[in-house]
Amino acid sequence: MPEKSTIKAARKDLAKGKSASTAAGEFVRQEIEHVRRGKHGAKNAKQAIAIGLSEARRAGVDIPENPNRRTRKRAGTKRRATKKSTTRARAVKKALEREPRRAASKRSLSRQAKQAARKRGAAARSASAKKAARTRSRERGRSSTTRQAKRSRR
Repeated sequence: MPEKSTIKAARKDLAKGKSASTAAGEFVRQEIEHVRRGKHGAKNAKQAIAIGLSEARRAGVDIPENPNRRTRKRAGTKRRATKKSTTRARAVKKALEREPRRAASKRSLSRQAKQAARKRGAAARSASAKKAARTRSRERGRSSTTRQAKRSRR
Protein backbone atom coordinates (compact mmCIF):
# COMPACT_ATOMS: atom_id res chain seq x y z
CA MET A 1 0.00 0.00 0.00
CA PRO A 2 1.54 3.33 -1.02
CA GLU A 3 2.07 6.00 1.61
CA LYS A 4 -0.23 9.04 1.56
CA SER A 5 2.73 11.36 1.04
CA THR A 6 3.73 9.43 -2.10
CA ILE A 7 0.24 9.62 -3.58
CA LYS A 8 0.14 13.33 -2.73
CA ALA A 9 3.53 13.93 -4.40
CA ALA A 10 2.46 12.01 -7.52
CA ARG A 11 -0.80 13.99 -7.76
CA LYS A 12 1.18 17.20 -7.36
CA ASP A 13 3.47 16.19 -10.24
CA LEU A 14 0.48 15.45 -12.48
CA ALA A 15 -1.17 18.74 -11.48
CA LYS A 16 2.00 20.59 -12.48
CA GLY A 17 1.64 19.03 -15.93
CA LYS A 18 4.56 16.63 -15.60
CA SER A 19 4.48 13.28 -17.36
CA ALA A 20 2.93 10.15 -15.90
CA SER A 21 6.38 8.55 -15.69
CA THR A 22 7.50 11.38 -13.37
CA ALA A 23 4.53 10.70 -11.10
CA ALA A 24 5.31 6.97 -11.23
CA GLY A 25 8.86 7.82 -10.19
CA GLU A 26 7.51 8.87 -6.79
CA PHE A 27 6.24 5.32 -6.22
CA VAL A 28 9.55 3.84 -7.38
CA ARG A 29 11.42 6.18 -5.02
CA GLN A 30 9.19 5.06 -2.14
CA GLU A 31 9.83 1.40 -2.98
CA ILE A 32 13.60 1.93 -3.08
CA GLU A 33 13.36 3.56 0.37
CA HIS A 34 11.34 0.61 1.68
CA VAL A 35 14.07 -1.79 0.55
CA ARG A 36 16.80 0.45 2.01
CA ARG A 37 15.04 0.73 5.37
CA GLY A 38 14.56 -3.05 5.47
CA LYS A 39 10.78 -3.15 5.20
CA HIS A 40 11.42 -5.85 2.60
CA GLY A 41 14.07 -6.79 0.06
CA ALA A 42 14.27 -7.38 -3.68
CA LYS A 43 16.31 -9.73 -5.86
CA ASN A 44 17.69 -6.85 -7.90
CA ALA A 45 17.11 -3.20 -8.74
CA LYS A 46 14.81 -4.12 -11.62
CA GLN A 47 12.44 -5.94 -9.24
CA ALA A 48 12.34 -2.98 -6.84
CA ILE A 49 11.51 -0.67 -9.77
CA ALA A 50 8.85 -3.10 -11.04
CA ILE A 51 7.15 -3.17 -7.62
CA GLY A 52 7.07 0.64 -7.57
CA LEU A 53 5.60 0.82 -11.09
CA SER A 54 2.98 -1.77 -10.19
CA GLU A 55 1.93 0.32 -7.18
CA ALA A 56 1.75 3.39 -9.41
CA ARG A 57 -0.57 1.56 -11.83
CA ARG A 58 -2.77 0.43 -8.93
CA ALA A 59 -2.94 4.02 -7.69
CA GLY A 60 -4.24 5.10 -11.09
CA VAL A 61 -1.13 6.62 -12.71
CA ASP A 62 -1.57 6.13 -16.44
CA ILE A 63 1.70 4.43 -17.40
CA PRO A 64 1.78 1.76 -20.10
CA GLU A 65 2.39 -1.90 -19.37
CA ASN A 66 5.73 -3.32 -20.48
CA PRO A 67 5.23 -4.14 -24.20
CA ASN A 68 7.41 -7.26 -23.84
CA ARG A 69 5.04 -8.76 -21.24
CA ARG A 70 1.77 -9.59 -22.95
CA THR A 71 0.64 -12.21 -20.45
CA ARG A 72 -0.28 -9.93 -17.57
CA LYS A 73 -3.10 -7.40 -17.61
CA ARG A 74 -2.63 -3.95 -16.13
CA ALA A 75 -2.44 -4.01 -12.37
CA GLY A 76 -5.55 -2.91 -10.57
CA THR A 77 -7.94 -2.65 -13.53
CA LYS A 78 -10.19 -5.55 -12.50
CA ARG A 79 -11.77 -5.71 -9.08
CA ARG A 80 -11.30 -8.94 -7.17
CA ALA A 81 -14.55 -10.92 -6.86
CA THR A 82 -13.37 -12.94 -3.86
CA LYS A 83 -11.43 -11.83 -0.80
CA LYS A 84 -7.66 -11.88 -1.20
CA SER A 85 -6.08 -14.85 0.56
CA THR A 86 -4.39 -13.68 3.76
CA THR A 87 -2.23 -16.82 3.79
CA ARG A 88 -0.93 -16.06 0.32
CA ALA A 89 -0.42 -12.37 1.11
CA ARG A 90 1.57 -13.30 4.21
CA ALA A 91 3.66 -15.78 2.22
CA VAL A 92 4.47 -13.14 -0.42
CA LYS A 93 5.44 -10.61 2.27
CA LYS A 94 7.68 -13.16 4.03
CA ALA A 95 9.33 -14.08 0.72
CA LEU A 96 10.09 -10.40 0.04
CA GLU A 97 11.46 -9.97 3.55
CA ARG A 98 13.95 -12.80 2.89
CA GLU A 99 15.29 -11.04 -0.21
CA PRO A 100 18.56 -9.07 0.04
CA ARG A 101 18.68 -5.29 0.60
CA ARG A 102 21.53 -4.65 -1.86
CA ALA A 103 19.01 -4.20 -4.70
CA ALA A 104 18.50 -0.61 -3.55
CA SER A 105 22.18 0.28 -3.21
CA LYS A 106 23.57 3.17 -5.25
CA ARG A 107 25.77 0.70 -7.11
CA SER A 108 22.85 -1.57 -8.10
CA LEU A 109 20.64 1.34 -9.18
CA SER A 110 23.51 2.90 -11.14
CA ARG A 111 24.17 -0.40 -12.92
CA GLN A 112 20.46 -0.76 -13.75
CA ALA A 113 20.25 2.80 -15.11
CA LYS A 114 23.32 2.32 -17.31
CA GLN A 115 22.00 -1.01 -18.59
CA ALA A 116 18.63 0.55 -19.46
CA ALA A 117 20.33 3.51 -21.17
CA ARG A 118 22.52 1.22 -23.29
CA LYS A 119 19.41 -0.37 -24.78
CA ARG A 120 18.35 3.02 -26.13
CA GLY A 121 19.98 4.61 -29.14
CA ALA A 122 22.26 7.65 -28.97
CA ALA A 123 19.51 9.92 -30.37
CA ALA A 124 17.02 8.75 -27.71
CA ARG A 125 19.56 9.31 -24.93
CA SER A 126 20.38 12.76 -26.26
CA ALA A 127 16.69 13.70 -26.55
CA SER A 128 16.08 12.46 -23.01
CA ALA A 129 18.94 14.56 -21.62
CA LYS A 130 17.71 17.65 -23.49
CA LYS A 131 14.18 17.17 -22.19
CA ALA A 132 15.49 16.70 -18.64
CA ALA A 133 17.39 19.98 -18.88
CA ARG A 134 14.37 21.73 -20.40
CA THR A 135 11.82 20.48 -17.88
CA ARG A 136 14.05 20.51 -14.78
CA SER A 137 12.42 22.23 -11.84
CA ARG A 138 14.07 25.52 -10.99
CA GLU A 139 12.79 25.48 -7.42
CA ARG A 140 15.28 24.21 -4.87
CA GLY A 141 14.72 21.05 -2.89
CA ARG A 142 13.43 17.58 -3.54
CA SER A 143 10.14 15.75 -3.39
CA SER A 144 8.40 15.36 -0.05
CA THR A 145 9.05 11.60 -0.11
CA THR A 146 12.80 12.12 -0.42
CA ARG A 147 12.83 14.70 2.38
CA GLN A 148 10.78 12.42 4.60
CA ALA A 149 13.10 9.47 3.94
CA LYS A 150 16.14 11.60 4.72
CA ARG A 151 14.52 12.69 8.00
CA SER A 152 13.77 9.09 9.01
CA ARG A 153 17.41 8.06 8.44
CA ARG A 154 18.68 10.60 10.99
